[in-house]
Amino acid sequence: MTDVKLNPTSVDGTDPDGAEKSRQEKASTVEVALPPDVVGPSPKLTPEEAEQARKRYLLRRFWISARRYWGSNGDRLAWPCSIGLLVMICMNVGFQYGINRWNRGIFDAIERHDAGTVYYLSAVFVPLVLGSVALVTAQVYVRMMIQRRWRSWLTAAVIARWLANGRYYQLNLIGGDHKNPEARISEDLRIATEAPVDFIAGVIAAFLSASTFIVVLWTIGGALTLPIAGWTITIPGFLVVTAVVYAVITSTVIAVIGRHFVQVSEVKNQVEAELRYTLTRVRENGESIALLGGEEEERSDLDKTFSNVLKQWALLARQHMRTTFVSHGSMLIAPVVPLLLCAPKFLAGGMTLGEVMQAASAFAIVQTAFGWLVDNYPRLADWNACARRVASLMASLDGLERAEQSDALGRIKRGETRGNAILNLNDLSVSLDDGTAVVKETQVEIAPGERVLVAGESGSGKSTLVRAIAGLWPWGHGSVDFDSDRRLFMLPQRPYIPSGTLRRAVAYPRAADSWTPEEITAALAKVGLDYLNEKIEEVAPWDQILSGGEKQRLAFARLLLHRPDIIVLDEATSALDEKSQDRMMEMVINELPTVTIISVAHRAELEAFHSRKITLERREGGAKLVSDIDLVQRKGRRNLILRVLDNRR
Repeated sequence: MTDVKLNPTSVDGTDPDGAEKSRQEKASTVEVALPPDVVGPSPKLTPEEAEQARKRYLLRRFWISARRYWGSNGDRLAWPCSIGLLVMICMNVGFQYGINRWNRGIFDAIERHDAGTVYYLSAVFVPLVLGSVALVTAQVYVRMMIQRRWRSWLTAAVIARWLANGRYYQLNLIGGDHKNPEARISEDLRIATEAPVDFIAGVIAAFLSASTFIVVLWTIGGALTLPIAGWTITIPGFLVVTAVVYAVITSTVIAVIGRHFVQVSEVKNQVEAELRYTLTRVRENGESIALLGGEEEERSDLDKTFSNVLKQWALLARQHMRTTFVSHGSMLIAPVVPLLLCAPKFLAGGMTLGEVMQAASAFAIVQTAFGWLVDNYPRLADWNACARRVASLMASLDGLERAEQSDALGRIKRGETRGNAILNLNDLSVSLDDGTAVVKETQVEIAPGERVLVAGESGSGKSTLVRAIAGLWPWGHGSVDFDSDRRLFMLPQRPYIPSGTLRRAVAYPRAADSWTPEEITAALAKVGLDYLNEKIEEVAPWDQILSGGEKQRLAFARLLLHRPDIIVLDEATSALDEKSQDRMMEMVINELPTVTIISVAHRAELEAFHSRKITLERREGGAKLVSDIDLVQRKGRRNLILRVLDNRR
């Protein structure tokens, strides 16, 4: 159901309390940068090259929006927290260097049997450890604060664009890689904002650590002279050379064996999202599935989807096994290599025990810094996949936003009526997002208080036409003009029932406390749901509890509370029997005598409650308006016939 205050520029859910204006102002504070234009792949590219170009574009698209967090419209704490994190990383490297020097001093003292120095250094070790622990703890707090605030900011930006102008609905009508937007906004966006902070902090720490302790290795290790076949070979900074060569070998190996990691991780995330979507569909349509006995078919579909998940997990497990083989092997070998390299100089008296241990500690730190890619490549691949999935949703929203600002695809204009008309359809044509016409050149003028029935065979575009009137369908030509002071309420065939109390469900889309309990119960009684009055404050899954007919009655109760100026009924009584349908229509006419009604329905009996009938006929090139006639109401005669039939029963 859509509750709209009509104006020439917007028909997407403003309310009289100004809540929508507040939400739009909040959204404007997280406005993202203008997205780059989509450039079609060159015909010279192979399919693989075109796919790589698409992936590069998606990563670029993600960063265009994400980096705005540090911009003028971003978070005021973004830069202070980022600078603070950088300072703490630098200080932590300083503590690492201090502990490294402590290793040299303690082992030299042990080698000399210098008890006083050993006791002194033992006392010094305590503040070194406490300082390092406190610094690392603070660093974790600030890093996670950046991640939390960045995620909050970007999520608010994406949701604001997703909800604006009915785009969350329009995404279902267009093609593109934006399936399961709820998973992209929740899970994928979380990973896409958490991982970069960890990566950048890790890269900075690795660079500073490597730079600092390479100097230590060069200073301590010096040159290594090796006699080979009568020749003397001198290797300056041999520990540094060994550390670099060792890191290059391990990084190259991990890059080769993990080259498919990104692709496998991306597909894994996609099939996981499809499994969640399938399970959600089963839950939401449980009644229909149970009534039709479709459990076996649903089980087959779920088994097929889950088998895809297991298949992708198996491929991902192989990638993890390969990278773990390299990383774990490197972890075991790295501490031994410097000891073996320093052993000849130590045995020859060229190095002290403290220098050997300092070199071993520095070598391990340098190797850890150089091996950062080895340890984080799987997570980097996972981030790649998640960032692209978020960017795919952003790209689809970009397309809708461009369509709103451009006439290239054809947009239905929104205007303001003149004279006594409450609604004008001026040469209105409704089309799909690819330009295919659904309804062509409709010219209709509706006066206040008219009750218009839109008829036609299935597939003639009736529902599409009323969605265009409500502003939910943007593509087409012509204009829809409204009286700017009127509000529209749309009742679809399947009313939306939000979670929470029954009172909230009746008051939706306004807050539950917008009306008193007495007003809520009075509205329920008028639509025949008075047996629910005692449960209006009860929190329950009302969407599952209420039947289809009860949901439609509840939607009519909303009408009595909101009292709109225009009502659009799209098969809104299809789940009701004929008597209940008559009571609902009579109730609306009696309670809202001046309301304008636009109905889409197949039941001929509804003609008795309308003063005018518009008929659409499906034709090649789009449905056409073939008749617009005034109806002669025979409500009294029809009710007499019904009473006779009731007496006979």
